[in-house]
Amino acid sequence: MQTKILRHKYYELLKADFTSFIGKSFITVNPGTKFLYNWHIELISEILQEVAQGKIKRLVINMPPRYLKSLCVSVAWPAWLLGHNPTQRIMVASYSQLLSNKHSLDCRIVMLSKWYRELFPETILRYDQNTKYKFATNHGGFRFATSINGTNTGEGGNVLIVDDPHNFMHINSIKQRNKVIEWFEQGFISRLDDKNTGSIVLVMQRFHENDLAGYLLKKNSCSRYYLKIPAITHQKTYISVGKLNIIREEGSILHTKREDKIQLNIIKNELGEYSFAAQYQQMPINTMGNMIKAEWIKRYKEIPIGGKIIQSWDTAIKAGRNNNYTVCSTWMLDKNNYYLIDICRVRVEYPDLKKLVEALAGRWKAELILIEDKASGQSLLQDFKREGKLPLMAIRPVGDKITRFASCSIMFELGRVFLPLESKWLTELEYELLSFPITNYDDQIDSISQFLSYIKNHIYNGTKFKIRML
Repeated sequence: MQTKILRHKYYELLKADFTSFIGKSFITVNPGTKFLYNWHIELISEILQEVAQGKIKRLVINMPPRYLKSLCVSVAWPAWLLGHNPTQRIMVASYSQLLSNKHSLDCRIVMLSKWYRELFPETILRYDQNTKYKFATNHGGFRFATSINGTNTGEGGNVLIVDDPHNFMHINSIKQRNKVIEWFEQGFISRLDDKNTGSIVLVMQRFHENDLAGYLLKKNSCSRYYLKIPAITHQKTYISVGKLNIIREEGSILHTKREDKIQLNIIKNELGEYSFAAQYQQMPINTMGNMIKAEWIKRYKEIPIGGKIIQSWDTAIKAGRNNNYTVCSTWMLDKNNYYLIDICRVRVEYPDLKKLVEALAGRWKAELILIEDKASGQSLLQDFKREGKLPLMAIRPVGDKITRFASCSIMFELGRVFLPLESKWLTELEYELLSFPITNYDDQIDSISQFLSYIKNHIYNGTKFKIRML
């Protein structure tokens, strides 16, 4: 009797707690291997439950290899979803059908296990639809495995999972990277049954700044939740998901029982700095960049009170899809430190650009607005000069952009420049900063170097801060 009571309590735990369910699933598909619990597994569990509850519709998870990302997302989670709701329609894709089938078979092993069938007696796999790439429940739900080169004609789902879409051997091929992006944009996401309620989850290690995760991050969608889990943190990091609040101190190791600092250094030496930065740190950096070192970047948690606000505009010539962005960086000056408090990065035609300049100036109560005196910036300066209502300064850049940025990089090195701990625009900005001068876009760099050059020439050298009206 006591054994039955204990089993009942254990099953209730597995049913209610997804983290425990992940651990049981691991033991089921890896008999004889010890399950090493770590906080990141609970973090993934928590965020996937947020997706299951409809609180998150689009999710990107980037984390190092061999840290159970596939077991959590592609094996345990589909089994968990189908257990709680056997009508769920789940599609899972990987770069190869062989890998996708492997995850499918592992998920099926879990669902056919004795404990799972006792835990979810209502979820029964149909005998007439039970293959290595697709199995269905008696309630019409299913898990379907496909690949980048596979076919999913006619199939659809309310949960779409992409697990490692890139083949590492082809990652440096622009053609192959674009093929994955086109497959995702033009094919896979159209398989979502209900665009309003369905969810899409991408889980992968980073390989390249222009891989699928990088492409989605550059789209900067406010509806997409991004979870980056590096092997080693390069600054103090705050993570808040659901009921979890996690603080990772600077230099903390993701999972010391699995790979401690010594082992990670060995891996770094074997892979090389840039592959390690991508695959383990989730920060792919162009090998010819690195004018700014990551350790130079300082962080702030709260914006200082009472500092002066300066905005720096780098305006594009045109607003077409293939043209550069228009960027406004908003800064707060506090003593000899400079806090980047906002980035606005858009493609916009002139009439809307003029309205945007006024709106951002009003929002942040800008005391000085720097605008490059060329292209659409000239029109802004002329129009606002006639109206006389904004504190503008025309900036005439000297030298090429690499030289300009190099001359003010000392401000980063001296620890004068502060970025926020968290912001929706932070990841994309960091890529640009750490990859410059070899990067797809450098409009944020232009805006930042314009501001820092102004500071260096007018304030840092001792000149008194003064507002000039054009």
